[in-house]
Amino acid sequence: MSAVSKMNKKRILKDLRKVLGKENVLSHIEDVIVFEQDAFIMRALPDFVVFPTSTEQVQRIAALASAAHVPIVPRGAGTGVSGGAVPITGGIVTSFSKMNRILEIDVKNRCAVVEPGVINIDISRAAKPYGYFYAPDPSSQMVCTIGGNIAENSGGIHGVAYGVTTNHVLGLEVVLPSGEVVELGGKTLDCPGYDLVGAVVGSEGTLGIVTKITLRLLHMREAFATMVVIFNSLEDASQTVADIMARGIMPSSLELMDNMAIRAVEEAYRYGYPMDADAVLLIELEGVREAMERPFNLIKDIALKNSAREIRTASTQEEREYLWKGRKGVFGAVGMIAPNQFTQDGVVPRPKLPEVLRKVVKIGEKYSLKIANVAHAGDGNLHPLIMFDPRKPGELEKVTQAGEEILRLCVEAGGTITGEHGVGIEKREFLKWLFTDVDLGAMKAVKDIFDPKGILNPGKVFETDIDPKELRVSSIGAAGGGGSGDAWV
Repeated sequence: MSAVSKMNKKRILKDLRKVLGKENVLSHIEDVIVFEQDAFIMRALPDFVVFPTSTEQVQRIAALASAAHVPIVPRGAGTGVSGGAVPITGGIVTSFSKMNRILEIDVKNRCAVVEPGVINIDISRAAKPYGYFYAPDPSSQMVCTIGGNIAENSGGIHGVAYGVTTNHVLGLEVVLPSGEVVELGGKTLDCPGYDLVGAVVGSEGTLGIVTKITLRLLHMREAFATMVVIFNSLEDASQTVADIMARGIMPSSLELMDNMAIRAVEEAYRYGYPMDADAVLLIELEGVREAMERPFNLIKDIALKNSAREIRTASTQEEREYLWKGRKGVFGAVGMIAPNQFTQDGVVPRPKLPEVLRKVVKIGEKYSLKIANVAHAGDGNLHPLIMFDPRKPGELEKVTQAGEEILRLCVEAGGTITGEHGVGIEKREFLKWLFTDVDLGAMKAVKDIFDPKGILNPGKVFETDIDPKELRVSSIGAAGGGGSGDAWV
């Protein structure tokens, strides 16, 4: 479904080429089809894909689109899992792969200034020689862009100690749909007036197009202590998480994997996780070496009281890196089990983890679906990976029903429907579980002020009259599995 007529398409194509050059504008179906999806299960064709190299070019694209009432969909690396970069009304997909420069590492102000196409991990690599790093580290850290992280307010394995993206963004340069540029925040720790930086971070590309970002950098820690705690019971593992946090201990990372996730990782990568365990916790402390021994021992005591069968510690940096590669590799590893996955992103209060994880397993059994549970457990942020094959009749319906039940379960436990993946297409109708019509009206009013014509990433976050039957379900999702053919919703 496209908002661009054939007549307008020719004119807009000509105008875009004037702004960007022919080499930076795609319009043929065999070219733009590559950009019809992100890591979500649905996809839709854009009319154009453009590759700006400067803020000025983004301004001209926005002004052109505004005059023609054509949708604009900002796009990073396409690793988002809620459909945020899917152009469900066609229009112009604006890829930031060529705006990928680290403009400044400002050691005195402990910040970095970057363009939106910079890969997350490259910020820490650039800051490392100065003794600094960028804290938010999603599982897709090696490939995801900072612009996409801004859009979804991404978290990561260090979220329990350092927070999510919004806690590390100091300033933004934003192009409004009119083509105007606004500067929000800056290198100072606080700016007077409304927190518009906070409004834009996590807005999923619906308020403005971010073209420059000022990020907080943290000083690298002196030492790390990493352990894997092995359990015969998923419930014992999740209870250990709740008990650690209740004692006031603050690990830098506290991650959980269940048996299916462990088996997938080991069969794919052989990183040394025990394949017969029902669950493992990957726990890390960091800071001053002398200050870590006491909390490390307290965590061990708590784990043993919750029937941990074994506690392993990483004795070398290589062992530590292997363990983290295994945890971050889960999403790719499950592609060996099924050709597609539906990744959920619910959040629950930490004391509810044992109960909720047990019920997630039951939901998988109810629908005869394989679910691998991984979690930023210290945050209560669950990522059940529902595996399926869209070529099987009725499979997609089961998957979406199971996903909805999992999110409803999280809300009923006092949690919410997303911790870091965003609302996108997937969860639009679920916002009403959490917010009144007045609440949603206030949010839409903010959207209307920034984007009065409604051209920025339309159909995302809020319910619209866009029919999801116009979207296709991909046979290849975030898991990177094989398969062919499309299933229509």
